[in-house]
Amino acid sequence: MERTAHQVTLDLVRSLYREHAEALRAAKDAQHAHRRAHPAMKTQLDDVEAEITYLLLRRLRPEKVVEIGSLHGWSTSWILRALADNGAGKLTTIDLIGNATKTVPHALATGRWEFRQGDARTLAVDLLSDVNYLFIDADHGARFARWYLSEVFPKIDAAVSVHDVFHRATPLPFTEGSEVVRWLEKTRTPYFTAARARAKHAYARLNELRRELGVDSTVHTGRDNPMIYFRIHRSVDARRTAGGPEVAPFR
Repeated sequence: MERTAHQVTLDLVRSLYREHAEALRAAKDAQHAHRRAHPAMKTQLDDVEAEITYLLLRRLRPEKVVEIGSLHGWSTSWILRALADNGAGKLTTIDLIGNATKTVPHALATGRWEFRQGDARTLAVDLLSDVNYLFIDADHGARFARWYLSEVFPKIDAAVSVHDVFHRATPLPFTEGSEVVRWLEKTRTPYFTAARARAKHAYARLNELRRELGVDSTVHTGRDNPMIYFRIHRSVDARRTAGGPEVAPFR
């Protein structure tokens, strides 16, 4: 994985849409079919954030991805589809419940997916020291966020996605989102979001491009796209500067 790819920007994301438009279109068709095959499955990722996740994984080509929280495996299948299209990389998913094991396509899972059922605070310890991409969509309370901010982030060198941060322009107090945003500000870590409530310009620009490229078909009806993306380096904490003076989403 490229160590220099430490910032996600709107320009980068737009370039990835253009580079991988054909593959993304095929991935969306496959995800649409996957959703039709499991109509009861709760699909947690909105289309734009799912697409960005797929595109970043295609660019970064991580060898080791860890997903904390999967529910019915919608995000899991998106991640695995990117790894399959890369022809490299493996995913470990941790969740308190095992619903994802019933829905993730066998063809995607075989040889590249491990599922661990239980509490990430105990199961993730041995997984994260060499993780390349960390995807978090689990407990959205402040206590859980404080765990990974203090116990995980200072020890990893990885790209990170955190879901459900910007359903509003600013996260509600005492939530995971408010804790993460505070950490990003303290460490001066740049981040990107295409959340409609937080980054209207980025959201609009990406939708214009998606229409232009013909990859704007609807797979998931949600439009919030509240996920954030950033890069952290080992031993970054509130006492160190992580990424420079820019802390707002890149536009």
